[in-house]
Amino acid sequence: MSNTEQQQIIQAIYAAGQALKEKREDINRLNVFPVPDGDTGTNMSLTIDMVISELSELPSDAGAADVLRAVTHGSLMGARGNSGVITSQILRGACEGLEGATELSSATLAVAANRSVEVAFNAVRKPVQGTILTVLQDAASAATLAAEEGREGLECLKAIATEAMASVRRTPDLLPVLKENGVVDAGGFGLAILLEGFVAALSGEGPTIPSTASLSRPEPLVAIEQLNDWDDSDFLYCTEFLLNAEDLDEEGTLDFLETMGDCELLVGASPDYKVHVHTNEPGTVLSYMTDRGQVSEVYIHNMQLQSGERADALATDEARAAGSRGTASDGAGSGGRPPQTNAQPKELGFVAVASGPGTARILESQQVDFVVRGGQTMNPSTKDFVDAIQSVNARRVIIFPNNKNIILAANAAVDIADKPAAVVPTTSVPQSFSALFAADESASLDENVQAMTAAIAEVNTAEITTAIKEAKAADGSPIAAGDIIGITAGGIEVVGTEVEEVALRLLPLIARDADVLTLLAGADFDDTRLAALCERIEEEWPELEADCQRGDQPLYPLILAAE
Repeated sequence: MSNTEQQQIIQAIYAAGQALKEKREDINRLNVFPVPDGDTGTNMSLTIDMVISELSELPSDAGAADVLRAVTHGSLMGARGNSGVITSQILRGACEGLEGATELSSATLAVAANRSVEVAFNAVRKPVQGTILTVLQDAASAATLAAEEGREGLECLKAIATEAMASVRRTPDLLPVLKENGVVDAGGFGLAILLEGFVAALSGEGPTIPSTASLSRPEPLVAIEQLNDWDDSDFLYCTEFLLNAEDLDEEGTLDFLETMGDCELLVGASPDYKVHVHTNEPGTVLSYMTDRGQVSEVYIHNMQLQSGERADALATDEARAAGSRGTASDGAGSGGRPPQTNAQPKELGFVAVASGPGTARILESQQVDFVVRGGQTMNPSTKDFVDAIQSVNARRVIIFPNNKNIILAANAAVDIADKPAAVVPTTSVPQSFSALFAADESASLDENVQAMTAAIAEVNTAEITTAIKEAKAADGSPIAAGDIIGITAGGIEVVGTEVEEVALRLLPLIARDADVLTLLAGADFDDTRLAALCERIEEEWPELEADCQRGDQPLYPLILAAE
Protein backbone atom coordinates (compact mmCIF):
# COMPACT_ATOMS: atom_id res chain seq x y z
CA MET A 1 0.00 0.00 0.00
CA SER A 2 1.51 3.34 -1.06
CA ASN A 3 2.01 6.23 1.35
CA THR A 4 -0.63 8.21 -0.58
CA GLU A 5 -3.21 5.44 -0.17
CA GLN A 6 -2.33 5.16 3.50
CA GLN A 7 -2.86 8.90 4.03
CA GLN A 8 -6.21 8.66 2.26
CA ILE A 9 -7.27 5.95 4.71
CA ILE A 10 -6.16 8.07 7.68
CA GLN A 11 -8.12 11.03 6.33
CA ALA A 12 -11.13 8.77 5.87
CA ILE A 13 -10.89 7.76 9.54
CA TYR A 14 -10.85 11.48 10.45
CA ALA A 15 -13.96 12.00 8.30
CA ALA A 16 -15.72 9.03 9.90
CA GLY A 17 -14.97 10.44 13.35
CA GLN A 18 -16.36 13.82 12.34
CA ALA A 19 -19.53 12.23 10.94
CA LEU A 20 -20.03 10.39 14.22
CA LYS A 21 -19.42 13.55 16.24
CA GLU A 22 -22.01 15.48 14.26
CA LYS A 23 -24.62 12.79 14.94
CA ARG A 24 -23.68 11.91 18.52
CA GLU A 25 -26.64 13.71 20.12
CA ASP A 26 -29.05 11.92 17.79
CA ILE A 27 -27.45 8.64 18.84
CA ASN A 28 -27.55 9.58 22.53
CA ARG A 29 -31.29 10.09 22.36
CA LEU A 30 -31.83 6.58 21.12
CA ASN A 31 -30.77 5.30 24.56
CA VAL A 32 -34.11 4.21 25.96
CA PHE A 33 -33.03 1.44 28.31
CA PRO A 34 -33.90 1.91 32.00
CA VAL A 35 -30.23 1.46 32.93
CA PRO A 36 -28.39 3.62 30.40
CA ASP A 37 -24.75 2.77 29.85
CA GLY A 38 -23.48 6.27 29.35
CA ASP A 39 -24.36 8.22 26.25
CA THR A 40 -23.71 5.88 23.35
CA GLY A 41 -22.96 8.55 20.76
CA THR A 42 -20.68 10.48 23.06
CA ASN A 43 -18.85 7.37 24.23
CA MET A 44 -18.28 6.10 20.70
CA SER A 45 -17.15 9.56 19.57
CA LEU A 46 -14.67 9.85 22.46
CA THR A 47 -13.29 6.46 21.53
CA ILE A 48 -12.67 7.54 17.92
CA ASP A 49 -11.23 10.86 19.13
CA MET A 50 -8.43 8.95 20.83
CA VAL A 51 -7.79 6.97 17.65
CA ILE A 52 -7.50 10.22 15.71
CA SER A 53 -5.21 11.65 18.37
CA GLU A 54 -2.80 8.72 18.09
CA LEU A 55 -2.89 8.81 14.28
CA SER A 56 -2.10 12.52 14.31
CA GLU A 57 1.08 11.83 16.29
CA LEU A 58 2.48 9.37 13.75
CA PRO A 59 5.53 10.52 11.77
CA SER A 60 5.08 11.20 8.06
CA ASP A 61 7.02 8.04 7.14
CA ALA A 62 4.97 5.73 9.40
CA GLY A 63 4.17 2.36 7.84
CA ALA A 64 0.88 0.47 7.64
CA ALA A 65 1.76 -1.54 10.76
CA ASP A 66 2.21 1.72 12.69
CA VAL A 67 -1.23 2.91 11.56
CA LEU A 68 -2.88 -0.35 12.63
CA ARG A 69 -1.17 -0.21 16.04
CA ALA A 70 -2.31 3.40 16.51
CA VAL A 71 -5.92 2.49 15.74
CA THR A 72 -5.85 -0.56 18.03
CA HIS A 73 -4.10 1.15 20.95
CA GLY A 74 -5.95 4.45 20.62
CA SER A 75 -9.37 2.83 20.58
CA LEU A 76 -8.56 0.72 23.64
CA MET A 77 -7.16 3.63 25.62
CA GLY A 78 -10.00 5.94 24.62
CA ALA A 79 -12.88 3.48 25.02
CA ARG A 80 -15.75 4.89 27.11
CA GLY A 81 -18.83 2.96 28.15
CA ASN A 82 -20.09 -0.36 26.88
CA SER A 83 -20.50 0.96 23.35
CA GLY A 84 -17.02 2.47 23.30
CA VAL A 85 -15.41 -0.73 24.53
CA ILE A 86 -17.21 -2.81 21.91
CA THR A 87 -16.23 -0.26 19.24
CA SER A 88 -12.61 -0.65 20.29
CA GLN A 89 -12.86 -4.40 19.80
CA ILE A 90 -14.46 -3.99 16.38
CA LEU A 91 -11.52 -1.81 15.35
CA ARG A 92 -9.03 -4.18 16.94
CA GLY A 93 -10.45 -7.09 14.96
CA ALA A 94 -10.40 -5.12 11.72
CA CYS A 95 -6.76 -4.18 12.28
CA GLU A 96 -5.81 -7.78 13.00
CA GLY A 97 -7.54 -8.84 9.79
CA LEU A 98 -5.64 -6.20 7.81
CA GLU A 99 -2.18 -7.17 9.05
CA GLY A 100 0.15 -7.71 6.12
CA ALA A 101 -2.39 -6.51 3.56
CA THR A 102 -1.01 -4.57 0.59
CA GLU A 103 -4.36 -3.29 -0.67
CA LEU A 104 -7.99 -2.93 0.38
CA SER A 105 -9.32 -5.63 -1.92
CA SER A 106 -12.75 -7.15 -1.31
CA ALA A 107 -11.06 -10.36 -0.14
CA THR A 108 -8.94 -8.43 2.38
CA LEU A 109 -11.95 -6.46 3.59
CA ALA A 110 -13.96 -9.64 4.08
CA VAL A 111 -11.18 -11.11 6.23
CA ALA A 112 -11.00 -7.91 8.29
CA ALA A 113 -14.78 -7.68 8.73
CA ASN A 114 -15.12 -11.28 9.85
CA ARG A 115 -12.19 -10.95 12.24
CA SER A 116 -14.02 -7.92 13.72
CA VAL A 117 -17.05 -10.09 14.36
CA GLU A 118 -14.95 -12.75 16.05
CA VAL A 119 -13.10 -10.32 18.36
CA ALA A 120 -16.18 -8.25 19.24
CA PHE A 121 -18.33 -11.28 20.05
CA ASN A 122 -15.55 -12.76 22.17
CA ALA A 123 -15.54 -9.57 24.24
CA VAL A 124 -19.21 -9.86 25.17
CA ARG A 125 -20.23 -12.78 27.37
CA LYS A 126 -23.94 -12.50 26.61
CA PRO A 127 -24.42 -11.12 23.08
CA VAL A 128 -27.88 -9.74 22.35
CA GLN A 129 -29.53 -9.72 18.95
CA GLY A 130 -30.65 -6.36 17.64
CA THR A 131 -27.59 -4.49 18.90
CA ILE A 132 -24.33 -3.18 17.44
CA LEU A 133 -23.09 -6.79 17.25
CA THR A 134 -25.94 -7.74 14.93
CA VAL A 135 -25.19 -4.77 12.68
CA LEU A 136 -21.52 -5.76 12.61
CA GLN A 137 -22.37 -9.34 11.76
CA ASP A 138 -24.66 -8.32 8.92
CA ALA A 139 -22.03 -5.93 7.54
CA ALA A 140 -19.44 -8.72 7.60
CA SER A 141 -21.82 -10.99 5.69
CA ALA A 142 -22.13 -8.28 3.03
CA ALA A 143 -18.34 -8.12 2.80
CA THR A 144 -18.10 -11.89 2.32
CA LEU A 145 -20.74 -11.81 -0.43
CA ALA A 146 -19.00 -8.91 -2.20
CA ALA A 147 -15.72 -10.81 -2.13
CA GLU A 148 -17.37 -13.93 -3.54
CA GLU A 149 -18.86 -11.81 -6.35
CA GLY A 150 -15.41 -10.40 -7.13
CA ARG A 151 -16.27 -6.75 -6.53
CA GLU A 152 -13.64 -4.04 -6.27
CA GLY A 153 -12.50 -2.88 -2.86
CA LEU A 154 -14.44 0.40 -2.87
CA GLU A 155 -17.58 -1.35 -4.09
CA CYS A 156 -17.17 -3.85 -1.27
CA LEU A 157 -16.90 -1.00 1.25
CA LYS A 158 -20.08 0.57 -0.13
CA ALA A 159 -21.87 -2.77 0.22
CA ILE A 160 -20.70 -3.02 3.84
CA ALA A 161 -21.95 0.48 4.69
CA THR A 162 -25.25 -0.01 2.91
CA GLU A 163 -25.96 -3.29 4.67
CA ALA A 164 -24.98 -1.81 8.04
CA MET A 165 -27.62 0.91 7.72
CA ALA A 166 -30.18 -1.63 6.50
CA SER A 167 -29.38 -3.79 9.53
CA VAL A 168 -29.92 -0.81 11.82
CA ARG A 169 -33.44 -0.46 10.39
CA ARG A 170 -34.12 -4.11 11.30
CA THR A 171 -32.96 -3.88 14.94
CA PRO A 172 -36.47 -3.11 16.33
CA ASP A 173 -37.67 -6.44 14.93
CA LEU A 174 -35.01 -8.24 16.98
CA LEU A 175 -35.11 -6.33 20.26
CA PRO A 176 -38.60 -5.76 21.71
CA VAL A 177 -37.65 -2.73 23.83
CA LEU A 178 -36.63 -0.90 20.65
CA LYS A 179 -39.89 -1.66 18.91
CA GLU A 180 -41.89 -0.68 21.98
CA ASN A 181 -40.24 2.74 21.98
CA GLY A 182 -40.12 3.28 18.23
CA VAL A 183 -36.36 3.55 17.90
CA VAL A 184 -33.40 1.72 16.41
CA ASP A 185 -30.33 0.50 18.29
CA ALA A 186 -28.06 3.40 19.25
CA GLY A 187 -24.75 1.53 19.02
CA GLY A 188 -25.67 -0.04 15.69
CA PHE A 189 -26.59 3.38 14.30
CA GLY A 190 -23.25 4.74 15.51
CA LEU A 191 -21.35 1.95 13.75
CA ALA A 192 -23.32 2.53 10.54
CA ILE A 193 -22.46 6.24 10.67
CA LEU A 194 -18.77 5.44 11.09
CA LEU A 195 -18.83 3.14 8.08
CA GLU A 196 -20.82 5.62 5.99
CA GLY A 197 -18.43 8.45 6.82
CA PHE A 198 -15.36 6.31 6.06
CA VAL A 199 -16.68 5.13 2.69
CA ALA A 200 -17.91 8.59 1.68
CA ALA A 201 -14.46 10.07 2.31
CA LEU A 202 -12.67 7.39 0.27
CA SER A 203 -15.12 7.69 -2.62
CA GLY A 204 -15.14 11.48 -2.60
CA GLU A 205 -18.88 11.55 -2.01
CA GLY A 206 -20.71 13.23 0.84
CA PRO A 207 -22.14 10.89 3.52
CA THR A 208 -25.87 10.16 3.17
CA ILE A 209 -26.80 9.48 6.77
CA PRO A 210 -30.55 9.24 7.35
CA SER A 211 -32.28 10.93 10.26
CA THR A 212 -33.37 8.87 13.23
CA ALA A 213 -36.96 9.56 12.20
CA SER A 214 -36.51 7.96 8.79
CA LEU A 215 -35.02 4.83 10.38
CA SER A 216 -38.18 4.03 12.33
CA ARG A 217 -40.16 0.96 11.27
CA PRO A 218 -43.01 0.78 10.48
CA GLU A 219 -44.13 4.23 11.66
CA PRO A 220 -42.73 7.23 9.74
CA LEU A 221 -41.84 9.16 12.90
CA VAL A 222 -39.69 8.06 15.82
CA ALA A 223 -41.02 9.08 19.22
CA ILE A 224 -37.87 9.04 21.32
CA GLU A 225 -38.90 8.29 24.87
CA GLN A 226 -37.07 8.08 28.17
CA LEU A 227 -37.95 5.09 30.33
CA ASN A 228 -38.36 6.50 33.83
CA ASP A 229 -38.83 3.16 35.53
CA TRP A 230 -35.60 2.87 37.47
CA ASP A 231 -35.64 -0.18 39.74
CA ASP A 232 -33.64 0.14 42.95
CA SER A 233 -32.53 -3.47 42.55
CA ASP A 234 -30.57 -2.59 39.42
CA PHE A 235 -26.85 -1.92 39.57
CA LEU A 236 -26.17 1.75 40.11
CA TYR A 237 -22.63 2.53 39.00
CA CYS A 238 -21.10 2.17 35.54
CA THR A 239 -17.45 1.52 36.39
CA GLU A 240 -14.61 1.41 33.88
CA PHE A 241 -10.86 1.81 33.94
CA LEU A 242 -7.57 0.74 32.39
CA LEU A 243 -5.65 -2.14 33.94
CA ASN A 244 -1.97 -2.84 33.35
CA ALA A 245 -1.30 -6.40 34.49
CA GLU A 246 1.12 -9.17 33.61
CA ASP A 247 -0.06 -12.79 33.70
CA LEU A 248 -3.66 -11.84 34.44
CA ASP A 249 -6.10 -14.71 34.88
CA GLU A 250 -8.58 -13.33 32.36
CA GLU A 251 -11.25 -15.98 32.87
CA GLY A 252 -11.00 -15.70 36.65
CA THR A 253 -11.22 -11.91 36.44
CA LEU A 254 -14.35 -12.13 34.29
CA ASP A 255 -15.84 -14.62 36.76
CA PHE A 256 -15.22 -12.11 39.55
CA LEU A 257 -16.75 -9.25 37.58
CA GLU A 258 -19.83 -11.36 36.94
CA THR A 259 -20.33 -11.72 40.70
CA MET A 260 -20.13 -7.94 41.12
CA GLY A 261 -22.78 -6.89 38.60
CA ASP A 262 -23.58 -7.12 34.92
CA CYS A 263 -22.48 -5.83 31.51
CA GLU A 264 -18.99 -6.99 32.44
CA LEU A 265 -16.25 -6.60 29.82
CA LEU A 266 -12.53 -7.34 29.93
CA VAL A 267 -10.85 -6.51 26.63
CA GLY A 268 -7.33 -6.03 25.37
CA ALA A 269 -4.29 -8.25 25.80
CA SER A 270 -1.47 -8.50 28.33
CA PRO A 271 -0.42 -6.16 29.77
CA ASP A 272 -3.03 -3.55 28.71
CA TYR A 273 -6.71 -4.18 29.45
CA LYS A 274 -9.94 -2.19 29.53
CA VAL A 275 -12.41 -3.17 32.27
CA HIS A 276 -16.11 -2.30 32.33
CA VAL A 277 -18.88 -3.41 34.70
CA HIS A 278 -22.19 -2.20 36.14
CA THR A 279 -22.01 -2.66 39.91
CA ASN A 280 -23.15 -1.37 43.27
CA GLU A 281 -19.63 -1.75 44.66
CA PRO A 282 -17.08 0.07 42.48
CA GLY A 283 -14.68 0.25 45.43
CA THR A 284 -14.63 -3.55 45.75
CA VAL A 285 -14.01 -3.92 42.02
CA LEU A 286 -11.12 -1.45 42.11
CA SER A 287 -9.61 -3.06 45.22
CA TYR A 288 -9.66 -6.47 43.52
CA MET A 289 -7.97 -5.07 40.42
CA THR A 290 -5.27 -3.09 42.25
CA ASP A 291 -4.16 -6.38 43.81
CA ARG A 292 -3.52 -7.71 40.30
CA GLY A 293 -2.04 -4.73 38.48
CA GLN A 294 -1.99 -0.99 38.08
CA VAL A 295 -5.30 0.81 37.64
CA SER A 296 -5.62 4.15 35.83
CA GLU A 297 -8.16 6.33 33.99
CA VAL A 298 -10.93 5.38 36.43
CA TYR A 299 -14.40 6.53 35.32
CA ILE A 300 -17.45 5.92 37.52
CA HIS A 301 -20.88 7.41 37.02
CA ASN A 302 -24.23 7.06 38.73
CA MET A 303 -26.60 5.73 36.07
CA GLN A 304 -29.72 6.65 38.01
CA LEU A 305 -28.71 10.30 38.00
CA GLN A 306 -27.77 10.07 34.34
CA SER A 307 -31.18 8.65 33.52
CA GLY A 308 -32.80 11.61 35.25
CA GLU A 309 -30.55 14.10 33.48
CA ARG A 310 -31.46 12.62 30.12
CA ALA A 311 -35.16 12.78 30.96
CA ASP A 312 -34.79 16.46 31.91
CA ALA A 313 -32.91 17.20 28.68
CA LEU A 314 -35.52 15.48 26.54
CA ALA A 315 -38.32 17.32 28.34
CA THR A 316 -36.54 20.62 27.73
CA ASP A 317 -36.09 19.82 24.05
CA GLU A 318 -39.74 18.92 23.70
CA ALA A 319 -40.74 22.20 25.35
CA ARG A 320 -38.48 24.17 23.03
CA ALA A 321 -39.82 22.33 20.01
CA ALA A 322 -43.38 23.09 21.12
CA GLY A 323 -42.44 26.74 21.62
CA SER A 324 -40.91 26.90 18.16
CA ARG A 325 -44.07 25.50 16.64
CA GLY A 326 -46.10 28.12 18.53
CA THR A 327 -43.89 30.90 17.25
CA ALA A 328 -44.26 29.74 13.69
CA SER A 329 -48.05 29.73 13.91
CA ASP A 330 -48.85 32.81 15.95
CA GLY A 331 -45.82 35.05 15.60
CA ALA A 332 -45.57 35.55 19.35
CA GLY A 333 -41.78 35.37 19.33
CA SER A 334 -41.60 33.53 22.65
CA GLY A 335 -40.59 30.09 21.53
CA GLY A 336 -37.25 29.96 23.31
CA ARG A 337 -33.93 31.76 23.28
CA PRO A 338 -32.65 32.54 19.76
CA PRO A 339 -29.41 30.88 18.64
CA GLN A 340 -26.30 32.61 19.94
CA THR A 341 -24.99 33.09 16.44
CA ASN A 342 -27.81 35.58 15.78
CA ALA A 343 -26.98 37.66 18.85
CA GLN A 344 -24.35 40.33 19.30
CA PRO A 345 -21.30 38.72 20.93
CA LYS A 346 -20.60 39.83 24.48
CA GLU A 347 -17.20 40.97 25.62
CA LEU A 348 -16.37 38.14 28.04
CA GLY A 349 -17.64 34.55 28.11
CA PHE A 350 -17.01 31.67 30.50
CA VAL A 351 -16.46 27.91 30.21
CA ALA A 352 -16.36 25.74 33.33
CA VAL A 353 -16.01 22.03 34.11
CA ALA A 354 -18.52 20.27 36.38
CA SER A 355 -19.17 16.61 37.22
CA GLY A 356 -22.63 16.91 38.75
CA PRO A 357 -25.94 18.35 37.50
CA GLY A 358 -26.29 20.49 40.61
CA THR A 359 -22.93 22.20 40.15
CA ALA A 360 -23.69 22.66 36.47
CA ARG A 361 -26.94 24.44 37.30
CA ILE A 362 -25.21 26.70 39.82
CA LEU A 363 -22.51 27.62 37.30
CA GLU A 364 -25.11 28.38 34.64
CA SER A 365 -27.03 30.56 37.10
CA GLN A 366 -23.82 32.54 37.59
CA GLN A 367 -23.64 33.26 33.85
CA VAL A 368 -21.26 30.49 32.79
CA ASP A 369 -21.95 30.08 29.07
CA PHE A 370 -20.81 26.49 28.57
CA VAL A 371 -20.43 23.73 31.17
CA VAL A 372 -18.09 20.92 30.11
CA ARG A 373 -19.08 17.67 31.80
CA GLY A 374 -16.13 16.03 33.48
CA GLY A 375 -13.98 16.01 36.57
CA GLN A 376 -11.90 13.62 38.63
CA THR A 377 -12.91 10.45 36.81
CA MET A 378 -13.50 11.87 33.35
CA ASN A 379 -11.04 14.52 32.26
CA PRO A 380 -12.19 16.53 29.23
CA SER A 381 -9.86 16.60 26.25
CA THR A 382 -8.23 19.61 24.66
CA LYS A 383 -10.70 19.32 21.81
CA ASP A 384 -13.59 19.43 24.29
CA PHE A 385 -12.33 22.82 25.42
CA VAL A 386 -11.69 24.09 21.90
CA ASP A 387 -15.25 23.19 20.94
CA ALA A 388 -16.58 24.89 24.07
CA ILE A 389 -14.61 28.07 23.39
CA GLN A 390 -15.92 28.21 19.84
CA SER A 391 -19.51 27.69 20.97
CA VAL A 392 -19.48 30.68 23.32
CA ASN A 393 -20.78 33.83 21.67
CA ALA A 394 -18.16 36.13 23.17
CA ARG A 395 -15.11 37.97 21.93
CA ARG A 396 -12.95 36.59 24.75
CA VAL A 397 -13.37 33.44 26.84
CA ILE A 398 -12.12 32.38 30.27
CA ILE A 399 -11.93 28.69 31.26
CA PHE A 400 -12.32 27.33 34.81
CA PRO A 401 -10.90 23.74 34.80
CA ASN A 402 -12.00 23.10 38.42
CA ASN A 403 -9.56 20.21 38.75
CA LYS A 404 -5.76 20.21 38.78
CA ASN A 405 -5.65 17.30 36.31
CA ILE A 406 -7.59 19.30 33.73
CA ILE A 407 -5.56 22.52 33.71
CA LEU A 408 -3.03 21.32 31.10
CA ALA A 409 -5.74 20.35 28.60
CA ALA A 410 -7.41 23.72 29.11
CA ASN A 411 -4.11 25.53 28.54
CA ALA A 412 -3.51 23.53 25.36
CA ALA A 413 -6.95 24.53 24.08
CA VAL A 414 -6.22 28.20 24.69
CA ASP A 415 -3.08 27.92 22.55
CA ILE A 416 -4.99 26.68 19.49
CA ALA A 417 -8.38 28.37 19.86
CA ASP A 418 -9.53 30.78 17.13
CA LYS A 419 -10.42 33.52 19.61
CA PRO A 420 -8.61 35.04 22.62
CA ALA A 421 -8.98 32.78 25.63
CA ALA A 422 -7.30 32.22 28.97
CA VAL A 423 -7.32 29.80 31.90
CA VAL A 424 -7.92 30.66 35.54
CA PRO A 425 -6.33 27.65 37.30
CA THR A 426 -9.23 26.66 39.53
CA THR A 427 -8.90 23.25 41.17
CA SER A 428 -12.47 23.03 42.50
CA VAL A 429 -15.93 24.24 41.49
CA PRO A 430 -16.29 26.57 44.52
CA GLN A 431 -13.15 28.40 43.42
CA SER A 432 -14.84 29.25 40.14
CA PHE A 433 -17.80 30.68 42.09
CA SER A 434 -15.42 33.16 43.70
CA ALA A 435 -13.58 33.86 40.47
CA LEU A 436 -16.81 34.83 38.72
CA PHE A 437 -17.46 37.56 41.30
CA ALA A 438 -14.17 39.18 40.22
CA ALA A 439 -15.12 39.29 36.52
CA ASP A 440 -14.95 42.68 34.80
CA GLU A 441 -16.02 42.90 31.14
CA SER A 442 -14.34 46.29 30.76
CA ALA A 443 -10.95 44.90 31.83
CA SER A 444 -8.51 43.06 29.58
CA LEU A 445 -8.24 39.28 29.50
CA ASP A 446 -4.95 39.36 31.43
CA GLU A 447 -6.38 41.72 34.03
CA ASN A 448 -9.37 39.44 34.56
CA VAL A 449 -7.15 36.38 34.94
CA GLN A 450 -4.98 38.22 37.44
CA ALA A 451 -7.97 39.38 39.52
CA MET A 452 -9.65 35.96 39.41
CA THR A 453 -6.46 34.11 40.31
CA ALA A 454 -6.11 36.37 43.34
CA ALA A 455 -9.74 35.64 44.27
CA ILE A 456 -9.35 31.86 44.16
CA ALA A 457 -6.23 32.07 46.34
CA GLU A 458 -8.57 33.09 49.18
CA VAL A 459 -10.63 29.89 48.87
CA ASN A 460 -9.67 26.81 50.88
CA THR A 461 -11.24 23.62 49.53
CA ALA A 462 -11.67 20.15 50.99
CA GLU A 463 -13.16 17.00 49.50
CA ILE A 464 -14.57 13.93 51.23
CA THR A 465 -14.60 10.50 49.64
CA THR A 466 -14.14 6.80 50.41
CA ALA A 467 -10.75 5.09 50.30
CA ILE A 468 -10.71 2.19 47.85
CA LYS A 469 -7.51 0.60 49.14
CA GLU A 470 -4.98 0.76 51.94
CA ALA A 471 -2.89 3.93 52.04
CA LYS A 472 -1.40 6.48 54.43
CA ALA A 473 -2.65 9.89 55.49
CA ALA A 474 -0.52 13.03 55.31
CA ASP A 475 0.72 12.36 58.87
CA GLY A 476 1.63 8.76 58.04
CA SER A 477 -1.29 7.15 59.84
CA PRO A 478 -2.81 4.10 58.12
CA ILE A 479 -5.90 4.21 55.90
CA ALA A 480 -7.98 1.10 55.29
CA ALA A 481 -10.21 0.42 52.30
CA GLY A 482 -13.67 1.76 53.11
CA ASP A 483 -12.45 4.56 55.40
CA ILE A 484 -13.95 8.01 54.87
CA ILE A 485 -11.15 10.43 54.04
CA GLY A 486 -10.97 14.22 53.99
CA ILE A 487 -8.58 15.75 51.45
CA THR A 488 -7.21 19.29 51.46
CA ALA A 489 -4.41 20.96 49.50
CA GLY A 490 -2.03 19.32 51.95
CA GLY A 491 -3.21 15.81 51.16
CA ILE A 492 -5.34 13.35 53.15
CA GLU A 493 -5.73 15.19 56.45
CA VAL A 494 -8.66 13.44 58.13
CA VAL A 495 -9.66 9.78 58.32
CA GLY A 496 -12.92 8.59 59.87
CA THR A 497 -15.94 6.34 59.52
CA GLU A 498 -18.71 8.86 58.81
CA VAL A 499 -18.93 11.67 56.25
CA GLU A 500 -20.36 14.11 58.80
CA GLU A 501 -17.61 13.36 61.32
CA VAL A 502 -14.89 13.93 58.74
CA ALA A 503 -16.52 17.17 57.57
CA LEU A 504 -16.58 18.63 61.07
CA ARG A 505 -12.95 17.68 61.66
CA LEU A 506 -11.97 19.35 58.39
CA LEU A 507 -13.48 22.72 59.31
CA PRO A 508 -10.66 23.87 61.63
CA LEU A 509 -8.21 23.13 58.81
CA ILE A 510 -9.93 25.21 56.12
CA ALA A 511 -12.34 27.64 57.84
CA ARG A 512 -10.50 29.08 60.84
CA ASP A 513 -10.44 32.66 59.44
CA ALA A 514 -13.30 32.30 56.97
CA ASP A 515 -16.63 34.10 56.78
CA VAL A 516 -18.49 31.87 54.32
CA LEU A 517 -18.58 28.10 53.95
CA THR A 518 -19.99 26.47 50.80
CA LEU A 519 -21.04 22.82 50.92
CA LEU A 520 -21.83 20.84 47.77
CA ALA A 521 -23.66 17.60 48.52
CA GLY A 522 -22.79 14.62 46.35
CA ALA A 523 -25.16 12.23 44.63
CA ASP A 524 -25.15 9.81 47.57
CA PHE A 525 -25.54 12.39 50.36
CA ASP A 526 -29.25 13.03 50.74
CA ASP A 527 -31.07 16.22 51.68
CA THR A 528 -31.88 15.05 55.22
CA ARG A 529 -28.23 14.44 56.05
CA LEU A 530 -27.22 17.69 54.39
CA ALA A 531 -29.74 19.75 56.39
CA ALA A 532 -28.68 18.09 59.66
CA LEU A 533 -25.00 18.72 58.96
CA CYS A 534 -25.57 22.36 58.05
CA GLU A 535 -27.57 22.89 61.25
CA ARG A 536 -24.78 21.39 63.31
CA ILE A 537 -22.15 23.56 61.57
CA GLU A 538 -24.21 26.68 62.29
CA GLU A 539 -24.41 25.67 65.96
CA GLU A 540 -20.71 24.92 66.36
CA TRP A 541 -19.47 27.71 64.05
CA PRO A 542 -21.97 30.58 64.56
CA GLU A 543 -19.63 33.12 62.98
CA LEU A 544 -19.56 31.11 59.75
CA GLU A 545 -22.28 31.58 57.12
CA ALA A 546 -23.01 28.11 55.67
CA ASP A 547 -24.34 27.93 52.11
CA CYS A 548 -25.51 24.35 51.53
CA GLN A 549 -26.22 23.33 47.93
CA ARG A 550 -26.80 20.17 45.96
CA GLY A 551 -23.90 19.46 43.63
CA ASP A 552 -24.85 15.82 42.97
CA GLN A 553 -21.28 15.04 41.97
CA PRO A 554 -20.31 11.34 41.92
CA LEU A 555 -17.78 9.76 44.30
CA TYR A 556 -17.46 12.77 46.62
CA PRO A 557 -20.31 12.97 49.19
CA LEU A 558 -19.19 16.47 50.16
CA ILE A 559 -17.07 19.24 48.74
CA LEU A 560 -16.40 22.11 51.15
CA ALA A 561 -14.97 25.55 50.42
CA ALA A 562 -14.24 28.30 52.91
CA GLU A 563 -13.32 31.90 52.21
